[in-house]
Amino acid sequence: MTATFTGVHAHDHHLPDWSEAAWTREVEELRGLRARLDREWPAPPRVEALADDPARLDAELARANIDVRIAERASGFFQERNPALFTGEAIFGLVSLMSRDFAPVPARIEALHSRLLAIPTFLEAMRTVIRGPVPALWVEKAQRECTAACELLEVGLPAWLHTAATANAATANAATADGTTLQTHGVLDMAVASATDAFTAASEWLQGVEVAEPAAYAAGPDLLELLLRRGHWCEETPRALLARAEQVMHAEQERLASMLEAFGGDWSAAQRAMAEDRPTVDDYYGVFRKRWDEVREAAQRADIVTWPEWPIRYVPIPAWARSAQPQLYWLFYRSPAPFDPYTEYEYVVTPIECDMPADEQDRRLRAWNHSVITLNHVVHHGGIGHHVQNWHAIHRSSSRVGTVAAVDAASRIGMFLGGTMAEGWACYATQLAEELGVLTPLEQLSEQHTRVRLLARALVDLGLHLGDWSFDACAAFYQSTVGMTAAVARAETTKNSMFPGTALMYWLGTSTILETRERLRHAMGDAFSLKAFHDALLSRGAIPVPLAVALVHTDLRASTPS
Repeated sequence: MTATFTGVHAHDHHLPDWSEAAWTREVEELRGLRARLDREWPAPPRVEALADDPARLDAELARANIDVRIAERASGFFQERNPALFTGEAIFGLVSLMSRDFAPVPARIEALHSRLLAIPTFLEAMRTVIRGPVPALWVEKAQRECTAACELLEVGLPAWLHTAATANAATANAATADGTTLQTHGVLDMAVASATDAFTAASEWLQGVEVAEPAAYAAGPDLLELLLRRGHWCEETPRALLARAEQVMHAEQERLASMLEAFGGDWSAAQRAMAEDRPTVDDYYGVFRKRWDEVREAAQRADIVTWPEWPIRYVPIPAWARSAQPQLYWLFYRSPAPFDPYTEYEYVVTPIECDMPADEQDRRLRAWNHSVITLNHVVHHGGIGHHVQNWHAIHRSSSRVGTVAAVDAASRIGMFLGGTMAEGWACYATQLAEELGVLTPLEQLSEQHTRVRLLARALVDLGLHLGDWSFDACAAFYQSTVGMTAAVARAETTKNSMFPGTALMYWLGTSTILETRERLRHAMGDAFSLKAFHDALLSRGAIPVPLAVALVHTDLRASTPS
């Protein structure tokens, strides 16, 4: 799936082999690759040596990625325990072929057919690979995804085929070299039925899986430490990070409390005010573009980063996806495939139409208010955040690993090591928007609340996987500290539990970028250029921020007159 989402289409007809035998072969291959890297590309004595040597930089990144993958395999914490990884991979094996026009419809239908046929074997492997008790909420997630998969196959796929046929009636159903159609002969229908039965059988099997003790949600300190050290290139221990995050949290909470005084100190009252500050039905779609243009113009006036011409268009989630989407890892902005061509990127948003019932229109508009649109869908994802960072990774990165590492895949990004840059920069971008003066007072308040929420996620990530906090304690912390509802807190903690070291990367990446910026500004004085700093940082692609900033120091020193 990661290959398809990356734009490498040699494997579009296949699902991965997650059988036990395949895992054994994979680990052996990874160890062999690691040994070869050590022989041919030994680690340099100082990280600065990587600055002008992209091949050696990629060797270091590859070595780190291999270490993470071997550790994940050895931990028994992922595929061997989590059925939701299987269901997500199977579903997005199909969605990855349906959601982007990277090839003619006939070719994508042919690949769909092959992946549909592979789903029963793939899900059957889940039953042999998963050993012992499984965390209950992971089972529930996998069962929900089985239901959503059946919905997608029975409702979404036929609707997609109809849409494709309408767009390209002459070839939409063609899937074989002789011009006959899969649909005409019922072959695709048979594959859909087989895949649907497989998801149904998987859901039934999950009902009888033994449920693990609550402690099973924790990955443990050893794996967490390795993920931070090798994946995030972080030299601090998990406990040192935990202490630092707690200290910063206190300061950010104080600032939030000060900003909430206008609402009597009540976050719920502030939320109600944000919900009321919303578009109308008529201008809903236009607001996205208007705010995007305003933020881009402000960034260009201040000359703070290279923001290329890479058009983006906000469109409603396609009708064929709407019934299944709420239960899946369905991103509104999914990173553009580095190796697929783009003239315009389509960013999908929740549809709000004139013919909807008025109460449903109102509910959606309150959820998609101006603060949400500006901060999340314009700044963080569609504008100066992910979209600009992705352009630099694709078109300017000196690292081949940095080009592909942060591609959104079935359940998470392609390489763990891409996270601190991808999410760290995107969260940093919302602070840049505040510094540019383009946020309204309500948007500034929402941004400050987000800083507290990201710190809460970092604390939960560390506390849970170190074994200090129980699952229930984490959910309660979200409710008391961030104001999440019980259901949202439970879902957020479930996500944190599945991918140790991941929620941390937002705060870790952002704080490292900010600290480096201010350190360089102080050291360089008038020679410091914010644009030069940002462009140098982004030119490395999605690589760990602590590594990237070490290289940026070298880049800026080399470009500064003595």
